[in-house]
Amino acid sequence: MKTNLKQLSKQEILLYMEGLGQKKFRTEQIINWIYKKLAISFNEMTDLSVVFREELKNSSFISSLVLLRRQVSRDGTQKFLFELEDGHTIESVLIPNNRGEGRFTLCISSQVGCAVGCRFCMTGRLGLKRNLKAYEIVDQVIGVKRFIAQKHGSCIPSSSIPVVNEVSGELSKQGGHNSEITNIVFMGMGEPFNNFNEISQALSKLTDLMGFSKRRITVSTAGIVPGIKKLAESKPLVNLAVSLNATTDEVRNRIMPVNRTYPLKELIAACRDFPLAPRRRITFEYVMLDSINDSDKDAGRLVKLLAGIRSNINLIPYNQLNNAEELRPPSESRILAFQNILKKAGMTAMIRKSMGADISAACGQLKAAYQSDIAAGSKPAD
Repeated sequence: MKTNLKQLSKQEILLYMEGLGQKKFRTEQIINWIYKKLAISFNEMTDLSVVFREELKNSSFISSLVLLRRQVSRDGTQKFLFELEDGHTIESVLIPNNRGEGRFTLCISSQVGCAVGCRFCMTGRLGLKRNLKAYEIVDQVIGVKRFIAQKHGSCIPSSSIPVVNEVSGELSKQGGHNSEITNIVFMGMGEPFNNFNEISQALSKLTDLMGFSKRRITVSTAGIVPGIKKLAESKPLVNLAVSLNATTDEVRNRIMPVNRTYPLKELIAACRDFPLAPRRRITFEYVMLDSINDSDKDAGRLVKLLAGIRSNINLIPYNQLNNAEELRPPSESRILAFQNILKKAGMTAMIRKSMGADISAACGQLKAAYQSDIAAGSKPAD
């Protein structure tokens, strides 16, 4: 059986090269081609001899995701539908960063589906299909980076990529040849801490092999307390985001079943103990639901819950999927009143504009529509 080089750590690649009778410098060459130059075939590795490339082809391969579809939102957000080697599919979202032209945040998935079952999240309605491997997590970053490079006519070989709903020139409007992924957030499909070992390996590959700064990577959790503690021990400089969404156990139990296992008291205690470097904060995501968690009393309780924790609070109006839904977003005035209470108490609270809602790429919408589209035969042609 051939070896997937993306499954190997740097040390394992070194041992693999030694097993092929190659010198140590080959390790850096291979890593540079796969993780910096984004090669997906040995033919692209032009500084390796033809004989060595053939030897690599005979004993190993480089995994890559298949891009089935890309959708582009009116606001420039792009959603990528990737197929895995076993036929399962996942989605990743590329979001324009308002801090600089041509800078993007990539939201990546950690599982196929999700077992947490938050009521406001479409992904949870699918249930959990399986965990992603570390290389499948990293391949989302490589796949999108490769697409951006191809879009701008770099030296990376192009491949046939089907696209629907594309807005012409959307990348060039946001930075052209200088477009780059500057931030990575584990906020896509799945609960990262229910796949901790693979997440940890993926983080190591992203930072050690691809060169991303730990300070520009955020891992988001629905509140898996053991995972927060393990992240603190193993990857202390990575940012933490917590999907909080309620200020009482009664409400949180109702909208986030995970709270029955890890109630607010335990969750907040773990956040208080999470090590923060100077000027770093924990981000608390708060999906706002009309008449459920948006009252003045909720705002007051939130102030007390987070007192003493260096934090940013993102208020996220619920992204309603259809008009028949029971859950609804609060009015704009109610959201502003809620924010004002937090600000008066000295909290940093921002109302987060949802990006990509028109292509079901906003918070809680991933995996919402593609299945029926493909089943109906609307998968785009090359």
